[in-house]
Amino acid sequence: MQTEALLKAFERYVERHELFSHEDKILLTVSGGVDSMVMLSIFVRLGYNVGVAHCNFGLRGEESDGDTEMVLQECEKLGIVCHSKRFDTEAEMARTGDSMEMAARRLRYGWFNELCHTEGYAVIAVAHHANDSIETFFINLLRGTGLRGLTGINRQYGRVVRPLLYATRKDILEYAVQNKIPYREDSSNRSTKYLRNKIRLGLLPLLREINPKFTPLMRGNLYRLNNAQLFIDAAIDRIRQEAVRSENGIDTIEVAAIDKIYPLEFVIYEILNSTYGFKGDVVEELCGALKRGVTDRRFYSRDYVAYLDRGDIMVARIEEEDDCEVVVEMDDMRSYCGNSVLYYEHTDIDNVNEYQLPNDVALIDESKLQYPLRLRRWREGDSFIPFGMAGRKKVGDYLTDCKVPIVERKRQFVLVSGEDIVWIVGRRTDDRFRVGANTENVLRITKYTI
Repeated sequence: MQTEALLKAFERYVERHELFSHEDKILLTVSGGVDSMVMLSIFVRLGYNVGVAHCNFGLRGEESDGDTEMVLQECEKLGIVCHSKRFDTEAEMARTGDSMEMAARRLRYGWFNELCHTEGYAVIAVAHHANDSIETFFINLLRGTGLRGLTGINRQYGRVVRPLLYATRKDILEYAVQNKIPYREDSSNRSTKYLRNKIRLGLLPLLREINPKFTPLMRGNLYRLNNAQLFIDAAIDRIRQEAVRSENGIDTIEVAAIDKIYPLEFVIYEILNSTYGFKGDVVEELCGALKRGVTDRRFYSRDYVAYLDRGDIMVARIEEEDDCEVVVEMDDMRSYCGNSVLYYEHTDIDNVNEYQLPNDVALIDESKLQYPLRLRRWREGDSFIPFGMAGRKKVGDYLTDCKVPIVERKRQFVLVSGEDIVWIVGRRTDDRFRVGANTENVLRITKYTI
């Protein structure tokens, strides 16, 4: 696509979707890669009122510093205000237990929103394009998702907008070459240890080989899937008005009020997922309990607890004193605790390749466990024997010694067998459950932040 055609397509896309206007003050998130540098050029050429936010996460040493220097120089040349900030991403990962991607995302969006508040920006523009949206489709497809996860990247979420979703990576690269736009290549984009890069560098080229028109075909698919999701959202909003009532901080989903022409489990999933953040397998378990008339179980999302009462579903915010207790049976594959999910893998000792593992992975001698296990928040008086030690230590003292912030301390989960703590989740196992010379069967538990 030629430069003028790309610029006109940009203006049509922004106008059609009412993303922003020339009167808005817009914060451009510019990393130094080709996508964000082209976005900066387009906004400046079209006369928008912009400032730039650049993050240096300190993860690639001199390469990161070179990105910062180039962005600062380009903004100075264009006469654009540039807000630049260096983050200690590794310290944030250590503090929260989050993955690098999650920690960096929280740091940057927290800062972007702060800049909007202090500097008066109305909109945050991010340089995702059509290929990014297609890659997101396949990432979610491979991880398992509902229709919403197959709609690609949203063009707008709150004050965050993505005005380049109409353009392909090829369009953007051609614009950069035609207009001699400076940019830097992130070396991590060539690493196939990340799922997105495996899809970008491995899967998608094969699909384009099978069908050279794959990219425009997928753009059309995503457009139709988005329309289908919009239709579903409108229908769910109407059902919600008829079937959900709120009183004293508790929302009641009156199951009998959901018209029988609708697929019941799908409607329940859409309400619980879109409004309260419940995951698909949790909703599946809840619906199974609903069919069986079970009333003694609780089901958790990150911020809400759901339970069944006389055929209705009651949903309330989790209070700090709520244990969020979840029962873990031997054949369970996963369970949720707060903003994390635990995956359980049963294996034998011969398949354990390494014992020096990060804190978010635990190896447990399964013969020492009493099922069902319980996953709950820690309580005052809880104690355990930290791995590698002989004496007991109170969980509260352990968290204090680890300098865990008070807010996170309140949300700390423990995995319990009988009356004994097996694992301070994401931090340390109990020495009594360690894998040893006589271990045959191992339970490997991996914690992921969601």
